[in-house]
Amino acid sequence: MRFFYCIITLLLLALMALFTSCEKDDTEGEFYNVAVPIVKPIEEFRAMVKISEPRAIAEAGKIYTYGDYVFINDDQKGVHIIDNTHHRNPVKIKFLEIPLNTDIAVKDNMLFANSAMDLVVFDLSEMNNIKEEGRMKNVFPNHNSRIPANATFVDSDNFNSETQVVMGYLMETRKIEMASEPWFSEGAITNDANYSGGSGTGGSLARFNINEDYLYVVDQNKLSVFNIAGLRNPELIKSEWVGSDIETIFYKENHLYLGSSSGMYIYSLEDPAAPQFKSMFSHILGCDPVVVKDDIAYVTIRGGNACGQEWSQLDVIDVADKSNPQLMISYDMENPYGLGVKDDWLFVCDGTAGLKIYDTKNTPNLELTDHFQDINTYDVIPLEEVLLMVGDNTLFQYTYKGNEINLLSSFSLN
Repeated sequence: MRFFYCIITLLLLALMALFTSCEKDDTEGEFYNVAVPIVKPIEEFRAMVKISEPRAIAEAGKIYTYGDYVFINDDQKGVHIIDNTHHRNPVKIKFLEIPLNTDIAVKDNMLFANSAMDLVVFDLSEMNNIKEEGRMKNVFPNHNSRIPANATFVDSDNFNSETQVVMGYLMETRKIEMASEPWFSEGAITNDANYSGGSGTGGSLARFNINEDYLYVVDQNKLSVFNIAGLRNPELIKSEWVGSDIETIFYKENHLYLGSSSGMYIYSLEDPAAPQFKSMFSHILGCDPVVVKDDIAYVTIRGGNACGQEWSQLDVIDVADKSNPQLMISYDMENPYGLGVKDDWLFVCDGTAGLKIYDTKNTPNLELTDHFQDINTYDVIPLEEVLLMVGDNTLFQYTYKGNEINLLSSFSLN
């Protein structure tokens, strides 16, 4: 009997030790989502640029037009080139493989594109024989590495920024003691993880904009100015800090309008080589593209995501006094992305709520005159004869007829 009690006692002591060990282990650390960089040597990365035959799009991004051609970004992969000579029958002609590309701009048949930290130049003089003309290395040191939104920490222990490029991330769940371990990187923590001369026209979501002989580029916090008079040999003139979470750039009448998650920045181009800060208009937190017509700026602010609060809206802002912009009125939106303005029309891509068309004659009082629903809209460019819009991996084209907007064609990019 004594032996039996000894066995029971030993088992109880073992169980107590196990529970004590588990409790102690739980207090020493917690589980977090950790983003682990997928890297590639820089020289291999730069050799990935290719001019390829047309292919299906993976994720349609920003839209750009130049002459009879439409360029649509395939997010982080490159640019699809579409011959839009016949609006009812667009034709894919080439795909530019540009790794980690998000934006382009074109002037006099020269295309400028970002590829992570580099600016790459292509000659479009012969669309059947496009050539890579040059590359400016390391001009975008703050390029967006797209840390996953649900990542709490980034394990950058095995990443060398001098010799490698981050191509993406793998997500892992790890137990972390808050007394930092060697791979813990506090600096990498995330809580959410115009037409001029021979240049083309971009949408409101663009980070590139050309005016005369200058290319203006914004990243998360900087405005960079390139002299592109030499076309094949652009020159970086300056790159300066302008604010945090800069997202878009728009040119109008010798001024740059920068959209950020917290407001709109206005810069004067009295000296085009040296933009001068005029003012900053603060708004609720949210993703923020801007378009301008006359003395009115239209700003869509998208919430419900990493950009800011839960609600979304359209702000109408008086920018007659560039040093003192004033909010006139706000309109509720669902989840807006790009927008465009032409004559008395304002076109808003309200995400899953579709394309909304407003009459602006009585601004700031906007009248909703048409609504194309059941389309997941992203970006829009109003041209003289047609309206271009991209959404659901489809290029939509609409015609202006009197006071009506009518669908002309829809072209699947898949």
